[in-house]
Amino acid sequence: MTLTVRALRADDPRDAEAVAIVRRATVPYLVCTAETLGWEVAHAPAGQRLRWIVAERPDGTVAGCADAGLVAGSTEPGQGFLHTAVPPGTSGQGVGSALVAAGEAYLAGIGVRRVHSWVAGDDRAGGFAGRRGYARSRQARFLGLDLRRGALPRLPEPLPAGVTLHRVAEFAEDLRPLYEADVECAADEPGDVSVGRTPYDEWLRHNWQRPDWDLELSSVVLVDGQVAAYSVAQTDGVERYWSAMTGTRRTFRGRGLARLAKLAALRRARAAGYAHAYTGNDATNAPMLAVNRRLGYAEVATEWRCIKQL
Repeated sequence: MTLTVRALRADDPRDAEAVAIVRRATVPYLVCTAETLGWEVAHAPAGQRLRWIVAERPDGTVAGCADAGLVAGSTEPGQGFLHTAVPPGTSGQGVGSALVAAGEAYLAGIGVRRVHSWVAGDDRAGGFAGRRGYARSRQARFLGLDLRRGALPRLPEPLPAGVTLHRVAEFAEDLRPLYEADVECAADEPGDVSVGRTPYDEWLRHNWQRPDWDLELSSVVLVDGQVAAYSVAQTDGVERYWSAMTGTRRTFRGRGLARLAKLAALRRARAAGYAHAYTGNDATNAPMLAVNRRLGYAEVATEWRCIKQL
C-alpha cells in the first residue's frame, strides 16, 4: 500500500478528528478527543518539540499516527519519546514501519539519543517493537470499571476527624497547594527518566487549562486544612472517564486518603453520567493497584515501556 507520511495539519479540524479516531481505536482506555488533540498541538511546551505524524492512504484516510518529541523537564539530555498508533486489524500494511521511521528520523534530527515508547502488551506489538531495536523496560496495567453496573463503595460517614472532601473547582483561584502536592507525588512515581520540578505557571498551563481536565469531578482531601491527597479527572465530555493522577503526600500516606479522593471523584463521575472509568498503574505500584482493585477496577490490558538507543 502506498502511504503518504506527513505532519498533522494543526489548522484542520478534520485532521485532528481523524487522528483522535485512530488513537481511540488503538488505545480505547485513554481519553482522546479532537478538541484536546488540537489543544495539545497548540500548547505543547516549546522545549518538548512535539510533532504529530500522520500516515495517509491514497484515498486520503488516516491509517495511523504517531507523536514524537523530547521528554519535557528531563534532567538527562537526549531523552525523547515516540508513540505510534495503528488500529487493530490493519497490521502488516507497512503503516507502523513508516511511522517509526519518520518519528526516529525526526528525533535524531533534534538530538535524541534514547527513545522511550509505550507498546501494547500483546505478542504482535512486542514483536514489532523488538524487531526495530526496542527493548522492554517496565510494565504498566490498564484497569477498567463499568460505572453503570459497578457497585461503588459508599463514602465513609462521618469522615475521620480533621478530614474534609472538596472539588478542585473550589481551589480554582489558587491551585498552588495542589501544585505542591502534585510535584511531591509525581517525584515518587516509578519511571525511566529523571524529571525536574516543573515551574508553577507551566504546570498550570499544561495541566489545568487542558479542555479535558474536569475541575468539578476532580477531588481534593484536606487534613486539618492541608492538601493531603487528590484525584484528577480527565473526561471526553460524553461517557469516558480517566483518572489522570491520584496521589497522597508522604506524611499522610497509609491512611486511605488516596482511595477516599478517588472514590469521591468516581461517584461524581457516575452521577454526571459517565459510563466507563479507566486508570493506569505501573506494575510495581502495589499500593495504587490495591486501591483500584478495592474500588472495583479490573485489569483490561497491559503495555510495556520500551527503550531504544539511537
